Amino acid sequence: MKDLKLRMREILEAEAQAIKNIPVDDGYARAVEIITERVNRLGGKLVTSGMGKAGQIAMNIATTFCSTGTPSVFLHPSEAQHGDLGIIQKNDVMLLLSNSGKTREIVELVELAKNLNPDVPMIVITGDPASPLAATADVALFTGGSPEVCPLGMTPTTSTTMMTVMGDVLVVGAMEAIGFTIQEYAKRHHGGYLGHKSKEAARH
Repeated sequence: MKDLKLRMREILEAEAQAIKNIPVDDGYARAVEIITERVNRLGGKLVTSGMGKAGQIAMNIATTFCSTGTPSVFLHPSEAQHGDLGIIQKNDVMLLLSNSGKTREIVELVELAKNLNPDVPMIVITGDPASPLAATADVALFTGGSPEVCPLGMTPTTSTTMMTVMGDVLVVGAMEAIGFTIQEYAKRHHGGYLGHKSKEAARH
């Protein structure tokens, strides 16, 4: 086994390089435009979804959007097939995460959501631009497909790091597009360190 500190440096370098390799294109601006137009201006919400580890990232993205002025919920793709699909309403936007772009539950979710609301836009984050999921997207954002740092090359590690960063780009883009202020931030954070810090900042 390699020295752990050396291995740590290798992993950090690999993930940092993977982030730098994320393709930067006009899709981000288009995605932010769709989200802010439908959610912030027309009163819809952002519905995020993903299976497994990607689902955990999708959930985190939803809560971050909520805390920064853009209402969002996480929809579990399996539970969607048992009634939870009803959360989708007029002017909603879907943000779907799948590294392979072939995850059965997510691909099926697209069809189910479109059957319920044909006008719902699909924003996709995936590692495969030729995947079935990417083909259904109104906007497809690609991770760049860097290999996982997992020694087996299987466990979602690098891919979930990239999805997190890409979600951050969308969140920050939306915050700037709607002019989200520290005063509005403070209204959404009443407890803990962030609540205290934001209230102090809002007073100045």
